[in-house]
Amino acid sequence: MIFSVSSQLYEEVLARLTDKIDARNYFSGSFSFEYEEVVCRMVVSCFVYRRPVVMPEGAKSAIVDLVPVWWEFHTTDSAGERLNDFSFSELRRLLHA
Repeated sequence: MIFSVSSQLYEEVLARLTDKIDARNYFSGSFSFEYEEVVCRMVVSCFVYRRPVVMPEGAKSAIVDLVPVWWEFHTTDSAGERLNDFSFSELRRLLHA
């Protein structure tokens, strides 16, 4: 049975990925975390596109797009690794929202 990636899980992946990216313009790495009763592992290499944002507290560089070179998203539960319907396009759509 395929594990369906919820919109909340996409939000969690995006938050963790952007945290790992930090100020870089290219990211290559992985991270794992538990979500409900599933262990998720993201492996990704991507280009990071930014734009300047000026706020009263100062200027910063906001991520506006992530272009993947390679990615894998693994989901594992007590029965072992499960196929999932993760889509990097959906992750990018969430970033653009």
